[in-house]
Amino acid sequence: MLFNIFLLVAGLAALVWSADKFVYGAAAFARNLGLPPMLIGLTIVAMGSSAPEMFVAATASMEGMTDTAIGNVLGSNIANITLILGITALLGAIAVTSQTLKREIPMMLGGTALAGYLMFDGQLSRLDGVILMGLFLLLMGYLIWHAISNKTSDPLVDEAESEVPKDVPTLKAIFWLIVGIVLLPLSADWMVQGAVGIAKAYQLSDLVIGLTIIAVGTSLPELAACVAGVLKKEDDLAIGNIVGSNLFNILAVLAIPALIAPGEIDAAASTRDFYMVMATSAALAILVLSTGKARQLKPWHGVMLLITFIAYQTAVFLS
Repeated sequence: MLFNIFLLVAGLAALVWSADKFVYGAAAFARNLGLPPMLIGLTIVAMGSSAPEMFVAATASMEGMTDTAIGNVLGSNIANITLILGITALLGAIAVTSQTLKREIPMMLGGTALAGYLMFDGQLSRLDGVILMGLFLLLMGYLIWHAISNKTSDPLVDEAESEVPKDVPTLKAIFWLIVGIVLLPLSADWMVQGAVGIAKAYQLSDLVIGLTIIAVGTSLPELAACVAGVLKKEDDLAIGNIVGSNLFNILAVLAIPALIAPGEIDAAASTRDFYMVMATSAALAILVLSTGKARQLKPWHGVMLLITFIAYQTAVFLS
């Protein structure tokens, strides 16, 4: 048991660290190649916080643990909104002014509804994976095209662009990119192996371990990004990290187990857990897209979100 706990903690720490270095190296290298900082900020940097979910999903799927991969996606989206955004809101009111963000939130809701529809039959097929990944690429292409063609300044785009590393030597960028590429799959494997050992010891299902321990662990980059965004008064970027990560998870990351290990999924994933993802996503949309001065998350919203997270985690363990 102690060895499994060590594997889980060491894997989680290495996963979060290597994901950060991977994004740093990839963004700096892309900038040195001459790609526009805005494009890098909206793609590599914005989606980089979901790298842990992506590698854990791939590792778990290749080891035949499809439910763990799916649980990680659904659990991470729930944790991002209830735990991560809840903690962030406690630091102070978070205002939303970005028009880009107001387009991404309906996309997140639509993508979540589509994923639920595809999982409703208790199966995830390769065709489902192709549909999810194809839609993700289309949506990202649209957002990038709109950001490039629209000359109006947008807070989220400006804040994302400011996160791209500057003046990083190419060799240094390549070094950290390689470090991230090597360590990400290794640390994901350590984390999955440790979680599996703990799950077996306590007789937890593959789905539950993905929804709880792994989901919370892989959401830590979002916590760091959100707290940093609020402290730097980049409110749109803080919420943008959550919305972008959830959109990436429910489309691109969920497509990974469908493509690698298609087949039957745990019934609870397509009912109880999907309903929770949909409910929390809808709650975020209502809070953020409401009109007038109420278009902000306040500390008491954070308290309610944290209570929701605790109640859900308790329900999952008791089930």
